[in-house]
Amino acid sequence: MSKSQFKAKALEYFRQVETDGRPVIVTDHGEPTVEIRAYQPRKHDPLDALRGSLLRFDAPTEPVGADDWDALQ
Repeated sequence: MSKSQFKAKALEYFRQVETDGRPVIVTDHGEPTVEIRAYQPRKHDPLDALRGSLLRFDAPTEPVGADDWDALQ
């Protein structure tokens, strides 16, 4: 829909998006410019699973040798 159509009935379109969840695309001279869609909060940060998992960080700039890996022993 064009910007002028959206402007005239913006609240109606907001309610429509909230109700059925389908996004509304607003155009300017026939080109899509804005998408109005329902807000969906971020579920979680993928790095949260790794937080607090570091056990030791002795010498971060030193090279790691094969003898340093517990899994290889």
